[in-house]
Amino acid sequence: MDREQVVEELTGSWEATRLVRDALVRRGAEVVGPVLEVLCDERSPVELTVSSDVLCRIGHHALLPLAGAIASADSPEVARRAGYALGRLQVHDPAVYLPLLTHPHPKVRAGALLAFQRLGETALAFADRLTPSLGDADTEVRRRAVWAFEAIGGAAVPVLRRLRRSPAPAPRLRAGALEALAAIGGPTALDEPDRNAVRRLTRIKQIGEVPEGMHLCGSWYAVPTADRRAVLEVFDLGAGEPVTVRTGAAAWNHDHHVWSGRGHHACARVFVSPVLDGFTLVFGDSSQDTHRIEDGGGGGRDEARERVVRERCADLSRRFGAAQWYGTSCGDGWTAWCVAEDGEVVRYYDAYDAEETGDDGPGHPAEAGYLLPHEGGFPEDAFDGDNLIAIPDTCYAVDIAARLSVDPASIGATTRVRGHGLLTLTACGREQGHPAGALPV
Repeated sequence: MDREQVVEELTGSWEATRLVRDALVRRGAEVVGPVLEVLCDERSPVELTVSSDVLCRIGHHALLPLAGAIASADSPEVARRAGYALGRLQVHDPAVYLPLLTHPHPKVRAGALLAFQRLGETALAFADRLTPSLGDADTEVRRRAVWAFEAIGGAAVPVLRRLRRSPAPAPRLRAGALEALAAIGGPTALDEPDRNAVRRLTRIKQIGEVPEGMHLCGSWYAVPTADRRAVLEVFDLGAGEPVTVRTGAAAWNHDHHVWSGRGHHACARVFVSPVLDGFTLVFGDSSQDTHRIEDGGGGGRDEARERVVRERCADLSRRFGAAQWYGTSCGDGWTAWCVAEDGEVVRYYDAYDAEETGDDGPGHPAEAGYLLPHEGGFPEDAFDGDNLIAIPDTCYAVDIAARLSVDPASIGATTRVRGHGLLTLTACGREQGHPAGALPV
């Protein structure tokens, strides 16, 4: 069978090619070559999922040919296609992948690790053979090794802890084991010597840290106070662990972007910033607030969020004189803010609500000179004649934050910083523990 015949038979939808694929799988090793040619042809009309399915079900006969295709690939796309299939072969014994863990080509090693990652906890039997990959010279391979141990889960913790306590047989290996432990269970997966080592490193990093602008996706509160204890109390947060701004920002983004399947993952912890230009920023919500929003209630999630935010801002402003809440999304155009003074909410704005039902107002002075996101930027006669009309910029949560408190996306060398950040556990976090996941220091 040649390549042209394979193309002719496999061109079509997943359902339309089902019988042809079954027939090719029964032929086994003899069709691996032509099917692999089709898989590696970027211009082929055959869908990647169709050709790779044949190779994956043929199994171990396709193992070495796929490894060779990756190693000799003349483009990243060809390597990706072959790697996709390599890590998904249906083999009777996963041990056939072990020789590929030391293959000269890093993408082959990464593909082999994908196979072990897909085994989940079953891969524990191969843990000792997987550990050297944690110190691989290639970044992608090291990342794949961490993911493989993360998929094994808690059963891999003793193996990794032993590695951490043993003399390092290779560079980066013990660091990789630490990352894998954190990926499996967060700080609670680390033993006491490692937790103390992370604390020491944090203290060192805090001394010279210049805060960097944060990636913003989610919501945060801003209160004009340096009273850390009062902030923790009002949000029902634990004492917390000192962290760099980098660590806190990474934790906040991780917790609401990474779905782990574990309960209370998104409501376990909150990042409380250092005092930035006189304001303490609280990234995240208390357990009670999170659950009230997620449960929705009578009007749904959006209405519940507005109720919770209004109440929280009013309470904060009674205690601290003023408070704001800001929301923004990195995936769409949603932006929102709430401003409270002396116990009263003086402005609540949600761009999506305003688009649907209009803006009830009243506006806030911080919005002066801006268009609101739901407002059109061009009046009806904007393009009549030779008139030049100045169109104001549209404001977003970060613009209002910059005027009223601190824009976290723009903090930097000129930001006045007092104290240090805290990664704190909510009521759910104190019961469930930290979310799993490695964080930068």
